[in-house]
Amino acid sequence: MYYKNKQLNFWKEKNLEEDSSGKVSILFRETIPEIPSTTYGTFSIYKYPAKFIPQVIAFVLKNYAKTGMKIFDPFAGYGTVGIASRIYGYDYELWDLNPIIDVIHKTATLKPFPIDLNRIIITMKNSSKEFIPNWSNLYYWYPEEFLPTLFNAWGFVHSLPENIKYFVLLPLIKVTKYFSYDDEKVHKLYKSKYSKRKIENLLKEDWKNQFYSMLEKEISLLYKKIVEYNNLKPKDVNYKIKAGIDTLEEELESEINILITSPPYLQAQEYIRSTKMELFWLGYDENYVRELSKKEIPYRKVKKIDIFSDKYYRYREKIEEEHLRNLYDQYFYAILDTFTKLGKNVTDYMCIFVGPAKIRTLSIPIDEIIIEHLVNFGWKHEITFVDTIVSRVMFKSNINPASGLKDDRISTEHLIILSKK
Repeated sequence: MYYKNKQLNFWKEKNLEEDSSGKVSILFRETIPEIPSTTYGTFSIYKYPAKFIPQVIAFVLKNYAKTGMKIFDPFAGYGTVGIASRIYGYDYELWDLNPIIDVIHKTATLKPFPIDLNRIIITMKNSSKEFIPNWSNLYYWYPEEFLPTLFNAWGFVHSLPENIKYFVLLPLIKVTKYFSYDDEKVHKLYKSKYSKRKIENLLKEDWKNQFYSMLEKEISLLYKKIVEYNNLKPKDVNYKIKAGIDTLEEELESEINILITSPPYLQAQEYIRSTKMELFWLGYDENYVRELSKKEIPYRKVKKIDIFSDKYYRYREKIEEEHLRNLYDQYFYAILDTFTKLGKNVTDYMCIFVGPAKIRTLSIPIDEIIIEHLVNFGWKHEITFVDTIVSRVMFKSNINPASGLKDDRISTEHLIILSKK
C-alpha cells in the first residue's frame, strides 16, 4: 500500500499493526512534527464545533497526496483542510452550509503586516458609524446598556478596508459574545446561571473599558497566531470557497484528486444554530439564517436511497424509538448519497473522518457502514486509522440530556481511507 512506502517510513517507525478488519490505532497529533500542537497558528482562532485537528489533514497530505493534486472538503466547517493544504502547497476547494467559513478562512490565511492597534481602538471609540443586526431577539441576549457600544464597534469594523477588517472581525465576535447573556463555553445559544451572573457583575464595573481592553488583547493574540501560521511557510495556491451552499444538492464542476472531510455528527449537527449570534453581527439577515438552519441534516427531509450495508440494517433494528430511527435513516441517506454522488468526480482517494456516535446507548459503526456502502460504487477500503480523542471543546455534562443516562461520549474517531478501484 502507498502509505507504507513513504520516505519517512512512518509505518515501521511507529510499530503500527493492522487488525483483521483493516483498522490500526494511531495518535495523529504525534505524527506531524512541523505542527507542534492542535491549536498551533490559525488552526484555533475560533471555537467551531467538532473541527478537524490539523494533523489529520497533514497526515493524509504527506502520505497520500502527490504534487499537483487538488484537495476537496464538502463539509468544510472551520476550513482546516484548506488552511493545512496551503502549508504543503496543494490547491483546494471548500464547501459549507455555514457562511462563517468565509470569515474564518480569510482571517486564518492573512499575511502579517504592521498594524497600529492603539489607533484602531481609539478610532473605534470615537466612531459615529453604527451597525444594528437584523435580529428579533437582540434585546433578549444583550442588556440595553451594552448595545450602543456594540452598535458603534460593529459599524466601525464593517466600514474598515478588508486588509484591516479581518484582523478585527473574529476578536470582536469573541468579545461581543462575552458581553451577551450567552454562555460562551457552550456550543449553542444558551442563557445559563453563569452567564446571567457574568452580565450582572459587568454592569457593576467599568464594563466599557473592559470591552475595549478585551478587544485589544484578542486582536493582539490573533496577530500572534497569524505570525505563527506564516512561520509554517504557507504557499500561494489556487482555491475556491463555496460558503452558504447546500452540499447535499451541489455538484462538483470538475475532477478533484482527494476528498478529505468530516461529515456532520449523527446527533450533533446544529452548526448554524451554534453560530447564529455571530452570523447576525456579521450582517446576515434573520430570514436567511433561518433558511440555512432548515437545511441542516436533522431538520430536513432527505430522499430515500438504497443502502448497501448489512450493518446499517442490523443496527437499525436495534433502535426502538421511531423518531430516532427516522433520524438514523435521514443521516445515512444524506451522507451516503452525497459521498456516492461526489465520489464520481474524485480520482484517487476519499478520506472520511467519523466517530462511532451513539443513539441513546447504542454505538453506531458509522465508518463500517460507509465502507460497506461505498465499495459497491467503485471504491476499495485501504485502511481505517483509529485516533483517540485527547481533548474536546464541546459542552460537557455528567448526564446526557437526551437519554437521562450517564454521559458516555465517543472516545475515538476513525479516518477511513478509500481508493478508486
